[in-house]
Amino acid sequence: MREFKGRIVTPGTVTAKALVSHGGLNTLASFQKALQFGDKKATCGDQNNPDLYGKQMLGTALCLPQTIGSTTGGMVLYCACAMKRQPACMLFSNHIDSLAAAGAILADVWLDDVTMPVVDSLGEEFLNYVKDSMTITIKEDGTVVVE
Repeated sequence: MREFKGRIVTPGTVTAKALVSHGGLNTLASFQKALQFGDKKATCGDQNNPDLYGKQMLGTALCLPQTIGSTTGGMVLYCACAMKRQPACMLFSNHIDSLAAAGAILADVWLDDVTMPVVDSLGEEFLNYVKDSMTITIKEDGTVVVE
């Protein structure tokens, strides 16, 4: 078990299984099937991300360095939350980018029945340590416990 301390972007506590990407998450490509074609499991559709492609993102602790892609990224993330097809939480090894931050914060503020805690600045050591299916717990103070 290891603990990592990050910066809280959107608050909340949660425990979920890790899903890890060592490359950037293209938000639009990843969530397109969930938003446009009714995929309720939010199966990652980004063929350029071999860590995530074809894997279910719904309800996971999505661990990644950052998001990449078009300026629609924030709205896509917000819509995934509004449709209840979001990860349980998002954990960034780097500082969160402005688009992902916008989507997560808008979902936190505008949606009453949705929680998706987001913690960033966890460091490269976090991303090197965590593996798919490890249990992740986010505490109220932004501490991320990996088991």
